[in-house]
Amino acid sequence: MRKLVVMATVLLAFLMSGCTQETQNKMGRGIQNWTGTNGVLDVYMGEKLIQRFIKVDKLSTAEATQGSSLRTYRYGYGYLDLNFNYKVDDGEKKLYFEISDYATPYIFYENPGAAK
Repeated sequence: MRKLVVMATVLLAFLMSGCTQETQNKMGRGIQNWTGTNGVLDVYMGEKLIQRFIKVDKLSTAEATQGSSLRTYRYGYGYLDLNFNYKVDDGEKKLYFEISDYATPYIFYENPGAAK
């Protein structure tokens, strides 16, 4: 069994070495989307934290409906953490959100309090 795992790993590494960096990134995001993440999105106004979304699976970049250009915002789904405690409490709902690439300072990271 171990030999099979080693061979599969070597084969995967060989196949990935022939891919462009963007293709490797897409594959990595696909694996991450399949396994899930526990992301946190902090939104700031100046130096002040004004909103926090927790249990965010991913941030996606919007694509144009005509052509292949990217839009100037990112979007996703997450729970609005009203009291900034990194936990989903009563009354905190899962919401759709959009973040502008131009005006809104934000930080996206893995939840530091999440159990592994």
